[in-house]
Amino acid sequence: MPKISSDTLWELASAEVQSREDGTGGEEDGGVDPVSLNERTVFFIGNKAGGKTTILLRCLDRDEPPKPTLALEYTFGRRARGHNTPKDIAHLWELGGGTSLSDLVQIPITAQNVRSLSVVLVLDLSKPNALWGTMERLLQTTRTQVEKACSKPQRTVESKVGSKQQAQNRPLMVLPKDHPDRELINPFPVPLLIIGSKFDIFQDFDSEKRKVICKTLRFISHYYAASLIFTSSKSESLMSKTKSLFTQLGFGTEKGKSMSSDLSKPLIIPAGMDSLSQIGSPPTTDVDIGTLHAKNPLDLWKKVFEVVFPPENTSDHHRELKDPAKDPQYSEPQIDSMRAQKDTELDQYKRNVSKSWKGLELET
Repeated sequence: MPKISSDTLWELASAEVQSREDGTGGEEDGGVDPVSLNERTVFFIGNKAGGKTTILLRCLDRDEPPKPTLALEYTFGRRARGHNTPKDIAHLWELGGGTSLSDLVQIPITAQNVRSLSVVLVLDLSKPNALWGTMERLLQTTRTQVEKACSKPQRTVESKVGSKQQAQNRPLMVLPKDHPDRELINPFPVPLLIIGSKFDIFQDFDSEKRKVICKTLRFISHYYAASLIFTSSKSESLMSKTKSLFTQLGFGTEKGKSMSSDLSKPLIIPAGMDSLSQIGSPPTTDVDIGTLHAKNPLDLWKKVFEVVFPPENTSDHHRELKDPAKDPQYSEPQIDSMRAQKDTELDQYKRNVSKSWKGLELET
């Protein structure tokens, strides 16, 4: 097949079809080497207004002001490996609305891309009371969709490689075989990066509250075999480190060696570099662990965290925002006023029709 000399959509699509027809999508031994893939999918989820779009634009070196995400948005990034070689492509999806639109995860997570999928969970450090609920809801919904996509039959040569088993085993590979925690964690089925955003606000929190949040996020990240980093759009150094972790997921670059577990500094912990012994037990200064009825370690950490940061009651808010047209972040004054006018006209029409039917006299 001739080399692709440009990046038109038609040529990229043609190359993809040809690759699948030739059976070059998988390795000869039936395994998957994620680094060899030319296309990957990265799915951004997290708190509403938590900084997902800002982080995504900075990672792509796009100098443009971020706009509120409209439900679910798509963009892409390209990166050249070398001279005269096809560029790697990262398909980038971003879910807006926090947890209110989590049902939309079925769109970017499919049987066709699940074997090259990675997830980026952005948690707003400045809003700790919404942190656990956001993390739990989004990861649960995403995991369910990933497992559903893995169970679907593949129509290409990729079906022969057993994508479900690979998706389950890939994260576990980040831990050495002799790691003492291998049997104690529950790896996320696809590579996961957890980003704690707005560190510039978080660093002014009370030291004890910072300790609870830091240790809890370290445990969550280790439990799911995920990477963890704290960042701020106001720090070029932190954004550079964040971009490095993003390019590993989006373009298969080599893993960085930066690591910081100092609770007084921004956390940077690549997947597999932490341990339960280093994290320690949940910080319980004001609660007796013995009085907490927890089903498992994750549930125990949740109960301790929510003692310090009681969860927000957002059920009514989520129900109201199920219709994005009612979300103020998507407001369009001219369109909204016209919509209100039409709604009024419709109500008036309904009343008039009702009256006309009641006063109708049948001719004899």
